[in-house]
Amino acid sequence: MKHAFYDTLNRQAEALLSGEDDLVAAMANFSALLNEHMDDLNWVGFYIRREDTLVLGPFQGKVACTRIPWGKGVCGTAAATDTTQRVADVHQFDGHIACDSASNSEIVVPVRHQGRVIAVLDIDSPSFSRFDETDQAGLETLVRTLEKALFGQ
Repeated sequence: MKHAFYDTLNRQAEALLSGEDDLVAAMANFSALLNEHMDDLNWVGFYIRREDTLVLGPFQGKVACTRIPWGKGVCGTAAATDTTQRVADVHQFDGHIACDSASNSEIVVPVRHQGRVIAVLDIDSPSFSRFDETDQAGLETLVRTLEKALFGQ
């Protein structure tokens, strides 16, 4: 059932992003799409790489941290290691940066261009263990769709 949800969401993302090559516009609509269709979230959006810092990009949700140091917190760790971070309980993540005290679980997926991390997709939930392996695979596929739309990768 969840696989079908992500297949449908990915088709919607492909249609939404078709012909769009502006990073901010694509990320804004992508965030809105996920926020509209995914349940049990309190924040979804992007942090964009600016040298050794991640800077807040388009998002849906409450006010957020504006800058995250490279390698710090869940987002910075995902960026620095170029690997998805799926955290069942953010309060147990060493160095977690609490932008919203209501967040209890998080998934962060790197966005790449020419083999380099240029941003991360960050999704938070007020529920513990909100994201599983199927969510991770689905969101990684969605991010590849975003990369392909923007960069032709």
